[in-house]
Amino acid sequence: MDALRILGELIHTTLVFSTALIFTAMGGIFSERSGVVNIGLEGLMISGAFASAVAAWYAEQAGFVDGAPWIGLLAAILVSMLVSLIHAVASITFKADQVVSGVVINFLAAGFTVYLVKILFAGSGQTETLNAVFHNVAIPGLASVPLLGYGVFTAYPTTYLALAAVALGWYVMFKTPFGLRLRAVGEHPGAADTLGVNVTRMRYIGVLLSGALGGLGGATITLTTTSNFSHNTISGQGFIALAAMIFGKWHPFGALGAAIFFGFAQAIRNFVQLFPVSQAIPMEFIYMLPYILTILVLAGAVGRAYPPASLGEPYDPGKR
Repeated sequence: MDALRILGELIHTTLVFSTALIFTAMGGIFSERSGVVNIGLEGLMISGAFASAVAAWYAEQAGFVDGAPWIGLLAAILVSMLVSLIHAVASITFKADQVVSGVVINFLAAGFTVYLVKILFAGSGQTETLNAVFHNVAIPGLASVPLLGYGVFTAYPTTYLALAAVALGWYVMFKTPFGLRLRAVGEHPGAADTLGVNVTRMRYIGVLLSGALGGLGGATITLTTTSNFSHNTISGQGFIALAAMIFGKWHPFGALGAAIFFGFAQAIRNFVQLFPVSQAIPMEFIYMLPYILTILVLAGAVGRAYPPASLGEPYDPGKR
């Protein structure tokens, strides 16, 4: 029974760490399927984590304790969409280098959010700790199933939302006219344009969706595991989500599998510390594990993952 309990906790922790990666990787898919490189996923997560922490805390102070986490999620979506709009304007309208624009988003979000935290919270390096955060929700009937009951069917609401986002994202992208147009402007924008598809509008929508989903990814961390925001709340999760998107070959279900793999790597990092062998391993090496796996996976994926044909190429209607 102890082994089943530990395994169930490992599965549960894997899903907890995977949730933010699933949201953010899905956001990256929508942006890059439209042809816009989005290196700024880290910045979008930072923006969402900050906005959710601040909005939820002020909601608590106003007496909206029960609704505070949901208000935080909404704030994360709106603020991260606003940040992603900067990337869209720079890379789509002004045809700036998309990689450089994404890097700027990362630096801007990292610096500006810490600056705002110090202003809003009397010079503190982090927000106040939230009391109103998400808690595990057990699915009636399924939560009592051995192993999977706690591992899968007792999870945060954001985990259920992330899994629903994957299914919905797959349906929208591959089963609707909108998804066909989005993929068309990422593969051959000139051909899509000749058929009446507004390339600029579709790419804007793709980038804004990446902002919304990236914001949800950042908010998930704040509203489930850390309960506050500081400069190291995200700590590279956006880049791991970027790796999950590439490893998943820009497909929602592929990204889901990759995100769970990276979430498992982070969960293992925590569980290794429960066993005596961890005493012989420096803690720094244990905490490096998820990032080492990210590098190894990306190195193995080179040459096997094929991005959208026009990814990173600004579209000029006059040169189609």
